[in-house]
Amino acid sequence: MSPAPSPLLLINIFLFLFFLQTVSSSVPAIPVNGTCHDTCGTISVKFPFGTGPGCGHPDFARYIKCSSETLEFSTDTGIYSISSIDYPSKTIIITDPFMSTCSSMQNSGSFSLGRASLFKITKDNIFVLLGCSSTSPVFDPYEDMCDTGSGSRVCRGLYSCKGITGIGLQQNAPASTCCAYESATDLGSADALDLPKLQCSSYTSIYGFGGSEGDPMKWKFGISLQYNDSYSTDACKDCENSGGLCGFNGLGESFACICRNGLNTTTNCFGQAHAWSGTWGPKVQTMLNTGGFLLLWMMLFI
Repeated sequence: MSPAPSPLLLINIFLFLFFLQTVSSSVPAIPVNGTCHDTCGTISVKFPFGTGPGCGHPDFARYIKCSSETLEFSTDTGIYSISSIDYPSKTIIITDPFMSTCSSMQNSGSFSLGRASLFKITKDNIFVLLGCSSTSPVFDPYEDMCDTGSGSRVCRGLYSCKGITGIGLQQNAPASTCCAYESATDLGSADALDLPKLQCSSYTSIYGFGGSEGDPMKWKFGISLQYNDSYSTDACKDCENSGGLCGFNGLGESFACICRNGLNTTTNCFGQAHAWSGTWGPKVQTMLNTGGFLLLWMMLFI
């Protein structure tokens, strides 16, 4: 039978274990995040965007996420699918399922980015309000809100579409109930596309003519938005060069480099292939707890 440990030895063991617990509990943990990916469906997802919680930059997390392999963009007025992202020009194209096109016109909801949005409408967009009442404020004789040049040609082109019957108008109806904004600045305040307030049935947005201004079936329907890309840092570049994805932890939103094997680091993914814990916080805690109990066993029985 092993001799009973002395009271002094027990006191030292107790103090040592208390020290281990204090140190391990003081280490902040970065939650393990194995849900970050560099694609969503067929769209490449790069910083500052992310595919889910903890991915990309925290300022953009409320706007963009991946849901069922569809990259989504959220605003105050709804959730829209992202059809493409062009990183060199810092633009994204979103589509509203209730927005009218040449082939299908329907009653639409309103659209707004919100006043504090990190995105802005690009100059490529032409917004068109369709089926507007003659008493609509867009036809204010004292304000030149509707374009009368090429904007009127856009209206005539849209009203030549068979889809116009979807908002209760006949094909090639007079374009007097149509209002086109060729400049995003003409939209004015964030609630400018409040369709009930504007007394219009539907809206559409055209960001390109597909090389054929005379054929509305070839026009590119969608909303082109530009984003602020001043968020890149040397730490993020270092993470990406190591094959990781830039993200953030869920507590203090501090930087986290998310590696392909699901591990998180505060630097980069070099040398992380043999890491045996999800993050540096739990790793330290696991090592301390394991070492403490091993030392206790050795001191009592060896």
